Amino acid sequence: MSFPIIECVPNISEGRDENKIRAISDVVNQVEGVSLLDVDPGKATNRTVITFVGPPEAVVEAAFLLIKKAAETIDMRTHKGEHPRFGATDVCPLIPISGITMEETAMYAHQLGKRVGKELGIPVYFYENAATEAKRKNLAHCRAGEYEGLPNKLIDPQWKPDEGPAAFTDEVAQTGAIAISARDFLVAFNVNLNTTSERRANSVAFDIREAGRILRDGNPITGKPVLDDKGEQVRIPGKLKAVKGIGWYIEEYGIAQVSYNLTNISITPLHIAFDETVKAANERGIRVTGGELVGLVPLKSLIDTADFYLEKQQRSLGISETEKVKIAIKSLGLDDIKPFDPEKSVIEYSMKKAQNRLVDKTIMAFADETASESMAPGGGSIAALVGALGVSLGAMVANLSANKPGWDDKWSYYSEWAVKGQKLKEKLLYLVDEDTRAFNKIIEAFRLPKATEIEKEIRSTAVEKATQFATAIPMEVMENALLSMEIMEEMADKGLQNSLSDAGVGMLCAKTAVMGAYFNVRINAKDIKDRVYAEEILKKAEKIYHHALKREEKLTQSIIEKLMK
Repeated sequence: MSFPIIECVPNISEGRDENKIRAISDVVNQVEGVSLLDVDPGKATNRTVITFVGPPEAVVEAAFLLIKKAAETIDMRTHKGEHPRFGATDVCPLIPISGITMEETAMYAHQLGKRVGKELGIPVYFYENAATEAKRKNLAHCRAGEYEGLPNKLIDPQWKPDEGPAAFTDEVAQTGAIAISARDFLVAFNVNLNTTSERRANSVAFDIREAGRILRDGNPITGKPVLDDKGEQVRIPGKLKAVKGIGWYIEEYGIAQVSYNLTNISITPLHIAFDETVKAANERGIRVTGGELVGLVPLKSLIDTADFYLEKQQRSLGISETEKVKIAIKSLGLDDIKPFDPEKSVIEYSMKKAQNRLVDKTIMAFADETASESMAPGGGSIAALVGALGVSLGAMVANLSANKPGWDDKWSYYSEWAVKGQKLKEKLLYLVDEDTRAFNKIIEAFRLPKATEIEKEIRSTAVEKATQFATAIPMEVMENALLSMEIMEEMADKGLQNSLSDAGVGMLCAKTAVMGAYFNVRINAKDIKDRVYAEEILKKAEKIYHHALKREEKLTQSIIEKLMK
């Protein structure tokens, strides 16, 4: 089981005063193990979305400190903004990221709420997966009436807070209430329209959001709501599930937007929400000019967006992650109203620590590092790198073939090969650093103390495990480089013939990767004490080695014959 990590995304009711925003968000950095990922203020909404991640206990502590600081800093009696709100820290959702269930996350939400209610005297409502009753699952119901409605809401037995005071005291008048939850990853996404009409933006939102609109008798806007047999209002459902949305006018940008919360991007991904909004807006004579992401987005959302539009254009999906992110940004118009920085807005990129990876170096810096007196990176890392370069050439030929005029009916065939190439490239690039880490593990094991018999035993076990690991990594390089040969063979046979030499060089690189990794398997395996394990891996490596030599020789001969014609 992986180490438990949760994300916290508190929304505070301050988006204009930079000093206040900084004072509130900075308290997160006081808690060890918590990483502050993003602080995204909005002037028109007068609201800031703050994002941080870490181990559950640490995140709960950081959230409590942030809520406390916001309560001391923000006075809700003077707050005005476009976004619905009822507290200084309006909402504080906890989101399971890895190694933890939703049920466990809800327990941490309850711990946080109990502490906020007891120690800070703030009324707390639990919603979504932390809700204590069905009617409180929906945030909109918990926040109905907003801050101005709190005096009556707090004394209503139906809406007694889950934690904290059920009275609008002077302290509560300043802090307001708070909604705390455990929920799935939510993407806050605004779609920009070429209109200033909030009513028309709302009409588009009603077309799309799951809740749709109220069915009215006669005039669809002013008509009397139609009631069902139970006396409840009949609704016309919207097009998309797991989508909440409203329309509003943003004075800061001078445009109206459709503001969405995509509550389950597995059901309705980012690109579908955007594409359907474009269709609905066009039907109303409105043009979508772009989109705006509030807070962070998973990398997969942008990759899926790029694939969606690439497929629509009948273009190869086998391009780099970097290129796909660029395509997603342009397709969704994420830089329409302000610059979009993936390093700050994509959760995986924001979470990256300073890793000093070999693959992040320039070619010159990598070569200099290799040529230095340090023993790493060595032949294993170089073999993996050469393999990555080789399969990159194979993917290149596939992409060129997919875009060849006259071959439009075969673009998906070449796209599939390019996608295979990209996956193998990423794996081999990962193994560049993994091989160096494996070598470092051996060095660390040999540096363990050996003064006593127990220390000697611990050290011996560590050395054996590290040596086996250092043998398994080049074995993976061999396996993946061998798999990459299929791409070069296929492209030399059916790909763009003007790129025969590229397929040939790719194959030579793949053979070199196999051979170089084979050398490393053999040199490391001789030091493994478990000879059964060692002989098994050597037998497997020997088979791959000879198979790769034969395949390279066969393809090289075929390419030479074609080039001689």
